Amino acid sequence: MCMIKILHSGDWHLDSPFQGRTEAQAGYLRRELLNIPDKIAALCEEENCDLVLLGGDLFDGAYTQESYRRVYDALLRMGKPVFISPGNHDYISPDSPYEKEIWPDNVHIFKWQTIEWVDIPALDLRVYGAGFQSMDCPPLLDDLKVEGRAVGLFHADPTQINSPYNPVTKAQVAESGLAYLALGHVHKGDSFLAGQTLCAWPGCPMGRGWDEEGEKGVLIVTVDDGVQTQFVPLDTPEFHDLEINAREGLASVLPAIPNDDFYRITLTGETETPDLEALQKEFSRFPNLILRDHTRRPVDIWKSLGEDSFEGMYFDLLKAALKGDEQDETILLAAKISRRLLDGQEVELP
Repeated sequence: MCMIKILHSGDWHLDSPFQGRTEAQAGYLRRELLNIPDKIAALCEEENCDLVLLGGDLFDGAYTQESYRRVYDALLRMGKPVFISPGNHDYISPDSPYEKEIWPDNVHIFKWQTIEWVDIPALDLRVYGAGFQSMDCPPLLDDLKVEGRAVGLFHADPTQINSPYNPVTKAQVAESGLAYLALGHVHKGDSFLAGQTLCAWPGCPMGRGWDEEGEKGVLIVTVDDGVQTQFVPLDTPEFHDLEINAREGLASVLPAIPNDDFYRITLTGETETPDLEALQKEFSRFPNLILRDHTRRPVDIWKSLGEDSFEGMYFDLLKAALKGDEQDETILLAAKISRRLLDGQEVELP
């Protein structure tokens, strides 16, 4: 049997509205999403892939003619067999682009909520799949058992057994007999081996918010005597949600070379109130930088020393317990917590 190289992707979510972003940010992100089909087609050519598996949600919902044409042109350019498993965002319906639009001859769309298969004699391979016909889908893999060399493609949730989105269990995967099970739906990539079947999902190729942080991309899958996957980043905008002590400075976490990634940095620690407006200007080379002030104002722990009061006596005793230059961290912590409580401030325990 010949070795097969597969490009596995999904969850492009073209035409996402990006609500809550500025007009400039939303426009930038929408344009970057529209570049994904062409980037994936270029990677397919570069890697000389034999097959393309797309795990659904290529469109976020209502689609535009521009996004349809971008996808059409990319799939046609690939020139290799392409399979699509529609998901909960682009499920098969009368208004679906998979029903209303024309698709290249090399593209097969799984349009039914029951499993079907397509043979590719040139690759000695059978591809199994199904598609969503509504926003949810019952489990589909319960009775799937195959023989011979085969791969599966589904929009499915392998993380929650009670998911409304075609939940997949390790037992089902192990029983399937598939060499490789390609999934879409979960936006953070991962994989597991069950029996002789490798089940994997690449995650989305571009994050759209703070819950989709970090580098995103696709999987290049090699099917031979065994199955191996390689994650390939797509060079798309990234989201970074970071927390730093304000004393460390933004330069400690921001890259030396400016970029258009999205950074949300929360400033913490004890310090004077940071001037967020001045910091935004200083780091204006990062146009998508958001700063949040979670710092606490410094307090004079020992300001009650010597007072003729219970508070003064209490702090006198704590101070006396600190022996010479030896700084007892427990006593200092007790003093800090006590002072903040007495001053009516919020206390965060270490």
